[in-house]
Amino acid sequence: MKTTRRDALIQFGSGFGGLALASMLHSQVVADGYQPSPPKTDFLPRARAVIQLYMHGGPSHVDLLDPKPLLNRYHGTAPPDEVADDEKRTTHLMGSPFRFQRCGESGLEFSELQPYVSQHADDIAVVRSMFTEHRNHEQAIWMAQTGLTTAGRPTLGGWTAYGLGTENRNLPAFVALPDPGGASVDGVRNWSSGWLPPQYQGTVFRESGNPVLHLKPSITRSQSVEAARASLLRQLNEKHLTERPGNAELEARIESFELAGRMQLAATSALDLSDETESTFKMYGFDNETTKSYGKRCLMARRLIERGVRFVSLFMAGQPWDTHTNNNKGTKSCCARTDQPVGALLADLKQRGLLDSTLVLWGGEFGRTPAAENRNGKAEYGRDHHPYGFSVWMAGGGIKGGQHYGATDDFGYRSVVNRTQTADLHATILHLLGLDHETLTWHHNGRDERLTDVYDARVIESLIA
Repeated sequence: MKTTRRDALIQFGSGFGGLALASMLHSQVVADGYQPSPPKTDFLPRARAVIQLYMHGGPSHVDLLDPKPLLNRYHGTAPPDEVADDEKRTTHLMGSPFRFQRCGESGLEFSELQPYVSQHADDIAVVRSMFTEHRNHEQAIWMAQTGLTTAGRPTLGGWTAYGLGTENRNLPAFVALPDPGGASVDGVRNWSSGWLPPQYQGTVFRESGNPVLHLKPSITRSQSVEAARASLLRQLNEKHLTERPGNAELEARIESFELAGRMQLAATSALDLSDETESTFKMYGFDNETTKSYGKRCLMARRLIERGVRFVSLFMAGQPWDTHTNNNKGTKSCCARTDQPVGALLADLKQRGLLDSTLVLWGGEFGRTPAAENRNGKAEYGRDHHPYGFSVWMAGGGIKGGQHYGATDDFGYRSVVNRTQTADLHATILHLLGLDHETLTWHHNGRDERLTDVYDARVIESLIA
């Protein structure tokens, strides 16, 4: 008796193998005209998607989001012993040359380097009391992205894709938008699924050319030939899996083949900007070479979220916010590249009615020292890595805007009020997506692991509207 595809799916419907194959069956059912059930969430979700604007290198909180008048007042003097850097790498306080101003009806303070983002002050909540556990980039990135200072764990985007699944069967749940100018520090691990099944890792979309490499065949074939080839490949894959049940890598590869076939039209259409207006291009900074690249990726992120992608991460090449030398010039340069595009993204989401359901995250792995870095006995007017107190911000997606949460001390050295660890931030993000950080787990190495893992994390209720 001939075994049909549906029979095969039923036969393999147990265990984790059944999850991957059931996803294919779900896709087929949708194609046949049935509506998918909504994902199972633990709470009423305030957000259905996330756009992560990751700022590699560590932006200077005291120059951007956390004004410190005393730092300027005592510029050039030794920091007080009670707040000085543990490693004694910085010996003289360095004030910020950038003016802060109160913005919006809330009066939330932003640096003059952020004229576009600051226009959305009433939609933004700045967390000024972040702290992390490591001063090296890689370990701090792992903490910010995966919840621990160890490599190889799933990222926040991977957990979101696992917890919520996809809203659009023709596009991935998690998309990464790297900088065409070069790889970010830690490369592909910034969008890894770690030890979660591979289908939850981020799919890389490119800024120019074909959005996904090798998505389209090099030789044009008729639709009937393509359909026949896809059918044969599906049959061979299922036969191969029948002989090797429980192989997560194989299951994920088969799913990726199926998704790739559906993406051939969907991905190209999602990133075809020809239907955008000239005013939109100008708003995102397409008319300026400094802002064009980041602006294009911000616009791509909006289009992907609009079409049901759950999580989109934007990255910058290298670690441009790592301002060891000439902090003022470096910080100004990074803001010149990103401020207008990010402000445009917030405005665009809001005017399209998407900001309420889209959580926007901005921040890096740590901050910068409030004092000048001392290299070889000479202060070079740079700022060093600073894990003890720094700032990030969130907007949309259930966030109560127009506020700052927590505080560092008078010089910006340490988080002292409502101290916020990474696990608290992650727990809050998952909560806004309708997910409980304590129950969103995956059994790995004999234990149920989670994004917030070993920490007694708390949801920051003050940030939620």
